[in-house]
Amino acid sequence: MLIFDAHLDMAWNALEWNRNLEWPVSKIREFEKQFSGINPGANTVSWHALREGRVGITISTLLPRLHRKDKALSHYQSREAAYASCMGQLAYYRALVAKGVLREIPDRKTLSAHVREWEKDTTGKLPIGYILSMEGSPSILSPAQIPEWFAAGLRILGPSHYGVSPYTHGTGSEGGLLAEGPALLREMDKVGMILDVTHLADQSFWEALDIYQSPVLASHHNCRALVPADRQLADDQIKALIKRGAVIGAAFDAWMLTPGWVIGVTQPDNCTLENVVDHIDHICQLAGNARHCGMGTDLDGGFGKEQTPKDLDTIADLPKVAEILSRRGYTQEDVDGIMYQNWVKFFERALK
Repeated sequence: MLIFDAHLDMAWNALEWNRNLEWPVSKIREFEKQFSGINPGANTVSWHALREGRVGITISTLLPRLHRKDKALSHYQSREAAYASCMGQLAYYRALVAKGVLREIPDRKTLSAHVREWEKDTTGKLPIGYILSMEGSPSILSPAQIPEWFAAGLRILGPSHYGVSPYTHGTGSEGGLLAEGPALLREMDKVGMILDVTHLADQSFWEALDIYQSPVLASHHNCRALVPADRQLADDQIKALIKRGAVIGAAFDAWMLTPGWVIGVTQPDNCTLENVVDHIDHICQLAGNARHCGMGTDLDGGFGKEQTPKDLDTIADLPKVAEILSRRGYTQEDVDGIMYQNWVKFFERALK
């Protein structure tokens, strides 16, 4: 089965953690044993592992953030530094496109051709397709720069991450859009850049949906009804996204999967891929169908195996989710939709 993962911070991992993501995960883990207190836990993602798991399409990000193992995620101190960071990450993706490892997917024609290739492929050697996203907006120097970023290949923007961005309030903060926020959303609407509502604070979420009229998605989000926290989507938010035709990607970070998880303290034994499917099933029950769920693992989002479901070793284990869905009575059509087709159909509508 082809799998579509809607949220991976691949370039950030390569640059921030100095990882050669063309290596197998086992080789990266072995290499990182020589370091202490620098990298997060044992990594779970590489381009090699994606190919092993038949993850042939990703939304891969530009992430203008710093991270140290003993510190919370931290901001760049200027938009210009954030801009430079994301341009460097963009260069990483472009280098791998030139090498034949990746294929950029900027439009629906390229997407459709890429999916047909992967559905027929038996060699496991095709380039992995990626749609370019940005998580957080400090790299957008002004709303007027949106056309420049679109021309550079950026197709999705999540204006918020943790805390307050130049345009919105995000996870862990309370408030609506900031002064330039409405203009940012309108510029995105004009060029056809898709809004990712992930990490938007509740007030910012509702204000953004009022202003932005084009297709929206939630690349990596779970359900507040199962794990109470502002990082999750409340049921009324899920229903609003369903009404807009959105797809919601299930995130695999353990503290978003099981209530009461304390990062760095709780052990993975009480979190499994069954918890991931619980969140998927909750959304399907609200929707009355399985057309609004997908994968959005975030498996490389500044943590490692210590903070993932215990029955997942690497991202190559994603096919296990399909097995759980089948055991729970989902049809093959539903399983195919959740594993990749829902995202494909969304982008066939949303991309130019």
